[in-house]
Amino acid sequence: MKKHNIEINSKWLALVLSIFLTACSTLSKPPVVSRPQPVVAPPKVVQAPAAGLPAPLFIVSKWEMLPDWQTLDLAPSQTAFLQSCRVLKNKPHWQEVCVQAEQLGVNDNATLRAFYEDWFTPYQLLNPDGSEQGMITGYYEPLLKGSRSKTPRFQYPLYAAPNDLLTIDLGGAYPQLKDLRLRGRLQGKRIVPYYNRAEIDAGAGASALTGNELFWVENAIELFFLQIQGSGRIELPDGQQVKVGYADQNGHPYISIGKRLVETGELKLEEASMQGIKEWAEKNPDKINTLLEQNPSYVFLRELPDSLSAPLGALGVPLTNEYSIAVDPRTIPLGAPVFLATTYPNDSAPLNRLMLAQDTGGAIKGAVRADFFWGFGESAGAQAGKMKQQGRLWVLFPKGGEPMLN
Repeated sequence: MKKHNIEINSKWLALVLSIFLTACSTLSKPPVVSRPQPVVAPPKVVQAPAAGLPAPLFIVSKWEMLPDWQTLDLAPSQTAFLQSCRVLKNKPHWQEVCVQAEQLGVNDNATLRAFYEDWFTPYQLLNPDGSEQGMITGYYEPLLKGSRSKTPRFQYPLYAAPNDLLTIDLGGAYPQLKDLRLRGRLQGKRIVPYYNRAEIDAGAGASALTGNELFWVENAIELFFLQIQGSGRIELPDGQQVKVGYADQNGHPYISIGKRLVETGELKLEEASMQGIKEWAEKNPDKINTLLEQNPSYVFLRELPDSLSAPLGALGVPLTNEYSIAVDPRTIPLGAPVFLATTYPNDSAPLNRLMLAQDTGGAIKGAVRADFFWGFGESAGAQAGKMKQQGRLWVLFPKGGEPMLN
């Protein structure tokens, strides 16, 4: 849902282009498959590899270190975990765990707690500098008014992925570039970066984008936040609601427009929430385009089947409201249970919950970093828009599938 592929930043671009152009003949090599690693015994500290980043730390923990573990309602978490098992059951170390989970179903809390304690080992995740706190934000599924054709009311296009957008994955040939993907386009015989947001809005790439409009919507800032969320619904003039979700991205890095507004003195730091940015946009309609161009990243979308119960995350399964999170998969394996210890948005009340890592995001980078999926609609949007607080994470690894020794 949330910009599913890992994007490269500008410092990688020259390196990746050079490698690609001189080594195209090697791109067919299959990716390297890691051998199963031995069980790691407490209390050793282990590191997880992260391409191009300082390695975060995993520390073997104990169940009693997870806040409220003995009193949590685990049934909603188990529902989300069974969604993860649709993918994980085909992977090493997960097959038997998922078989047991499916046989168990969604049971009472004592049974569920025993299941996790029997089959998993909790590892607290630390940042590369050894700190345990990180940023926890929120996202949701918005509703926009729109049309399948351009009208005086509906002026802003929502594009499908253009045919000239190339995705180059070099991980199979160069393991050091694992999870790094290059987006670009052909210019003669050269591969160059794809058009950025300002260029797309100015009409660049019109030959590929014209005719690729899925919908037209009435509000530029709402469209921008739909792209940031990665999925949503479009309400057509006849009242029908159509679901849309992430399709691809132009390869440029995500830049926070809220941060830009703070840097330029337009907003105070505490005002730079989604709601605060929307209020600023209403008061400054002549400045919106200039602001949006500060984020060169551009997300392309696709129409989704109406039968989907919820948006699809990067794992390929429907998300579960308030029990799915987006993570950086270079640190946390997609599908894994992750215990989150934080607070409710703008509140000191604890929010301690067993979540499932089922999505990714262009802005979700780093070790102790997560994006909490609140669900659909205005209430979910209100929570997601103001969620920006510190939290801690524990990753639950199946026994026998713990992180590699450093």
